Amino acid sequence: MKYVRFRDPAGAVRRGELDDGRIHFANDSYDFESEAIDVLAPCAPSKIVCIGRNYADHAVEMGSDLPDRPLLFLKGPNAVAGHGDVVEPPAGKERIDYEAELGVVIGEQCRHVPESEAMDVVEGFTCVDDVSNRDDQNDEQNWIRGKAFDGAAPIGPVVATPEEVPEDAAVRSRVNGELRQDGSLEQLIFSVPELIAEITTYLTLEPGDVIATGTPEGVGALSDGDEVAIEVEGVGTLEHSVRLR
Repeated sequence: MKYVRFRDPAGAVRRGELDDGRIHFANDSYDFESEAIDVLAPCAPSKIVCIGRNYADHAVEMGSDLPDRPLLFLKGPNAVAGHGDVVEPPAGKERIDYEAELGVVIGEQCRHVPESEAMDVVEGFTCVDDVSNRDDQNDEQNWIRGKAFDGAAPIGPVVATPEEVPEDAAVRSRVNGELRQDGSLEQLIFSVPELIAEITTYLTLEPGDVIATGTPEGVGALSDGDEVAIEVEGVGTLEHSVRLR
């Protein structure tokens, strides 16, 4: 199943099931592309836990060593953007990059989760664009300016339950229709269960929190007005644009 979070014509935030291009909630049904509704980010995370350098080829293209344990950093709720949104990074930056990622949506409050039980706390999967301000990222260690600015984490368009997503699902990005990244979950250095076990050793995950699992090789710079599409096989395609100042 796939779930969409949306604002209905009366302005109420709802969560409906997506089936054959239509969103179903109670006795109502809406076309996914309808102008009568606003598609929102499919969850409202208290935090987004991001993983750096979780694809070997991406680490190489960034001139970095492979990590011996997951490299963790955070984005806050302010970073969340939704399907169809316009992302406006801080002004005056020379390089803003796209990064296609599988997002893991947590379904229950959890701490100290062993790898063997990790999938029990997963509600489903989504698409994430880890939009990155390289100007500041390269000048700091905590990456707040580089990674956690407003709108830096477009998420969506749906949460797909785990059975919808193959273990070797493709993770791709396109900019203005041109394929830029084409990776697979088989290439992850640290698997989803390993990430959940590691993260919950240190902090509590809440329902709706998202783990952004890292990006394949092929990241690159965006230009003003670019249209970005992030695809995860079994989930669908998250689309957003960028406005650079």
